[in-house]
Amino acid sequence: MARPTQAKLDLGALRHNVSVARKLAPHSKLMAVVKANAYGHGAATIAAALQPNVDALAVASLEEAAALRDVGITLPILLLEGIFEASELGIAAQLEVWLSIHNEQQLQWLEDATLSAPLPCWLKVDTGMNRLGVTPASALQHYQRLMATPNAANDIVTYTHFASADDVHNQQTQRQIAVFDDLPFSAARSAANSAALLAWPLAHYDWVRPGYMLYGNSPMAQDHPNAQTLKPVMSLTSAVIALHDVAVGESVGYGGTWVAQRPSVIATVTVGYGDGYPREAPNGTPVLVNGQRATLAGRVSMDMITVDVTDIQNVQRGAEVVLWGAGLSLGEVARWANTIGYELTTRMPQRTPRVVVNA
Repeated sequence: MARPTQAKLDLGALRHNVSVARKLAPHSKLMAVVKANAYGHGAATIAAALQPNVDALAVASLEEAAALRDVGITLPILLLEGIFEASELGIAAQLEVWLSIHNEQQLQWLEDATLSAPLPCWLKVDTGMNRLGVTPASALQHYQRLMATPNAANDIVTYTHFASADDVHNQQTQRQIAVFDDLPFSAARSAANSAALLAWPLAHYDWVRPGYMLYGNSPMAQDHPNAQTLKPVMSLTSAVIALHDVAVGESVGYGGTWVAQRPSVIATVTVGYGDGYPREAPNGTPVLVNGQRATLAGRVSMDMITVDVTDIQNVQRGAEVVLWGAGLSLGEVARWANTIGYELTTRMPQRTPRVVVNA
């Protein structure tokens, strides 16, 4: 019998979340971000499910793009960071990917190249995040050079990225939109990540680029009604493999960090930080056992956790445990572990099988 720890994938939820994005931005094309193994969900599976439902995909590297082409993905694929050396241009052309141009060197490589066909290009402009992109003052010059080189297709898209769109009270997003709107040339535009798609309709422009929200998770710093319509794609589940009666004053786990304040029943669950569950999760972190909330009791081990199930009736070996997913949001678990949901799913290791439960 296989170890019961699994990352269960609901592709119906994925399609639902795409439909939410479409309804919120009905006049925009949709580019689904599937970098970092589709945020840990499995890029091949997710991209195949998305292919009939989105207009393009986005990844972080040529290696990620090549892996998608190898499994039959034919959608346009944008390299969000562009190329890292001139020799990659030939590979980009073979893979028929779209290039990001975010600095002078990348543009010079493109101008100097000998290509069999022009490549579609997205010009990234830094409107205030100060991470990637040409300056607003130089954007026109870069755009004109892209239009002039035969190595770039003429339908240039100009795009930017928001630093604080998850916080609807932060005025930085409005300032970035104003800088973006003031660019002195006309081109197709893209700015909205998941948070901006959910909460900043003025930022939808011609293309939206959702990632995290497509996997059913809210990127918002505050509760937002649009985010509440999302459905989680991944549920990390496991099972109880042992039960122990623990007397008052006895401790549980490495370091004895949890001590029983009452006669307690402790369930051992076969999941740990080796499976992607955060070691940083403290005592009290919620889990679901047979659909009921219980709490972590003791340190997270590599392969196991221990859970206080004293208040749950009839827990037996084999009982299903949900670490996050349907009924327990990834965001809540991430807050307990003092991290973000993005990190929890993207660092999901290979040994945790991704199992499609709703194709």
